[in-house]
Amino acid sequence: MKVNTGSQVTRRRFSAIAGGTLASFALGGTCHASEQQYADDGRITARPRAGVATSGTGARALGLGGTRDAILQVPAKASSPLPLLVLLHGAGGGAEGVLRRLGRVADEAGVAVLAPDSRDSSWDAIAGSFGRDVSFVNRALERVFEVVAIDPARVAVGGFSDGATYALSLGLINGDLFGRVLAFSPGFVVEGTSHGRPRFFVSHGIADTILPIDRCSRRIVRALQQRGYDVTFREFDGGHEVPSAIAREGMQWVAATGP
Repeated sequence: MKVNTGSQVTRRRFSAIAGGTLASFALGGTCHASEQQYADDGRITARPRAGVATSGTGARALGLGGTRDAILQVPAKASSPLPLLVLLHGAGGGAEGVLRRLGRVADEAGVAVLAPDSRDSSWDAIAGSFGRDVSFVNRALERVFEVVAIDPARVAVGGFSDGATYALSLGLINGDLFGRVLAFSPGFVVEGTSHGRPRFFVSHGIADTILPIDRCSRRIVRALQQRGYDVTFREFDGGHEVPSAIAREGMQWVAATGP
């Protein structure tokens, strides 16, 4: 399925997209190792390493992508190994913006955050198919796993708006890496082959006019639950946003151990 979404979504287009949400996800499948393969099918090969000592705290650029790079934020007070959240920005945004939105609550929760910039104005599969963005996220994760002690049981992916759509899609495809998926106001799910059994935290404003809740999160959550996934769903009075209370709850959910 090839999909494309702007800031506003027509009823016809969203009925077509959301109505088929998750329809093509199949359980099982094989893991592909080469860069071209994981770029095409959304698979990520990077994995946390044993015996790594965390080098430094605070936020720093990884120096991987020129003007569009990735930022690593390590909490000042944290136990080791750390939970990690790959945090994806919305359309037209970037790593700095999404960290300004959510970085403080991640630090409070003791969660390390990797915030990559998309290679273009939004994430590749939103407008077509998986490709350069998956490759870049994989490279950034490999770097993080070299310099930060990460708990393999607490690696999550999340995002806002288009970033939430991409997080849901990558989370299902890479559920053997991402045990938890955090989606603030997502639009839909891009097709792929699912792996693992991740848990989901989804939030959405009931007055959202950009990505209407009835055609977006409510359909996504229902489809996930029908397929046996564990889903925490928070609806709130508001629009296309992430209220501070929702952000805080989401980060605490990422940091939690066990169910």
